[in-house]
Amino acid sequence: MSVAAPSPVGRAAAMLGSLAKRQVPIGPLTTYRVGGPAALFVRVERDEDLAAVGAAVRETGIDVLVVGKGSNLLVADAGFDGLALVLGEHFAAIEIVGTTVRAGGSAALPVVARRTAAAGLTGFEWAVGVPGSIGGAVRMNAGGHGSDMAASLRRVRVLDLRTGEDNEVPAATLELQYRRSAVRAQDLVLRADLELAAGDRATAEATIADIVRWRREHQPGGPNAGSVFTNPPGDSAGRLIDAAGCKGLRLGTAIISPKHANFIQADDGGRADDVVALMREVRRRVLEHSGVSLHPETRMVGFGPTALDDGR
Repeated sequence: MSVAAPSPVGRAAAMLGSLAKRQVPIGPLTTYRVGGPAALFVRVERDEDLAAVGAAVRETGIDVLVVGKGSNLLVADAGFDGLALVLGEHFAAIEIVGTTVRAGGSAALPVVARRTAAAGLTGFEWAVGVPGSIGGAVRMNAGGHGSDMAASLRRVRVLDLRTGEDNEVPAATLELQYRRSAVRAQDLVLRADLELAAGDRATAEATIADIVRWRREHQPGGPNAGSVFTNPPGDSAGRLIDAAGCKGLRLGTAIISPKHANFIQADDGGRADDVVALMREVRRRVLEHSGVSLHPETRMVGFGPTALDDGR
């Protein structure tokens, strides 16, 4: 009688031992606060932990999810059948020398924005309203208020978990575009170097206060992941969604924000499946109304490739 070979999850769990935990809910680690568990979960607190995770990934081929701050993730209710990891505080250091800023991959964008403003630097104030990490911001070329990561990013340290290659690469090689880059799921951004401009502390902090005020006035709070769809060239996804009559539309435990049509809010204890169903319905209505096919900005985890397909 043949015995089935251990799954990648089982083999990775055996290699990682007490470092990895099984069936950890990762939905609560996202800003949507919905979604299921990861088959394996690791919080990387030391360089030794990082080496162990890399060895397990290379040996087993297990799928990897870098959670970061979870501000752009929607995790399926069924969860993620792989290894989810979060970089701990060891990777959140921020160093400022002159106009150069070195920030760890897990450093929070609002923290970097406030630290740089306090140092009299300008160019990163926009990030105060983005609840993500430096690593996640590099991967999606996060931005807002007329700027983005590409404007100040100079180089990054990236670890390829599948090959073990640990390199510093210039930003020019990352193919940074609107809400996308060449950084892959297997790539772990360990730190980023930014080049900002000398400015005035009071002015920079006033700009930050203005951005925080604007976001409170124009964007909803509660469980959401920011903009759901990318803006089509020359237009606004929020405008298109509003024009299609979707503002305030509810499906199950998910609702299009009455405050900003490109935000979906999830109820406490809600379902990721409802969020996806609402995204699908919004795409359908916008396509019917304006002929524009919207593309998700939200990174969807654990869903099939046709999750947003309306069946037509």
